Amino acid sequence: MFQQDALFPWLNALENVLFGLRLKPDLTEAERLESARYYLNLVGLGNKEKARPHELSGGMRQRVALARSLAPNPRVLLMDEPFSALDALTREQLYGDIQEIFTKRKKTIVLVTHNIREAVCLGDRVVLFSPNPGRVQQVFDVNLPRPRRMNDPALATLAAEVTTALSSRLPR
Repeated sequence: MFQQDALFPWLNALENVLFGLRLKPDLTEAERLESARYYLNLVGLGNKEKARPHELSGGMRQRVALARSLAPNPRVLLMDEPFSALDALTREQLYGDIQEIFTKRKKTIVLVTHNIREAVCLGDRVVLFSPNPGRVQQVFDVNLPRPRRMNDPALATLAAEVTTALSSRLPR
């Protein structure tokens, strides 16, 4: 899942989710359709399956992209700054949705972000990398109960620790 939703503008929401399922030869067409509809419902867009991307808000498009990413049932979901183009309210709502989905589905997510609070809110571990070449410098375990909210004081405390560790590595 990318920074931009990368949906095909000529396909509707359901067809965009179905697109990735075409690579699953073990599924029948009926199973693909059932899976696509399941994930659209899971992200709260079951009533928007016929909508084209230009008819959806930015948050809705990211939800379709999330459904498309989940539908093939990957063991690991890679997310590269998926919330960076969204407004704060939509981003916060998606944080809650993603926590709920991944608590239910038990997926491993690798989330690339420059937003430390986002990393602490969504992650079980926050990994700091060094610049060129990228190497693991420090790992923080996030042992906070879910669901997590960005305004949680415990989350803010851990985010401050991560920020301090990161700041100490920056060149002056």
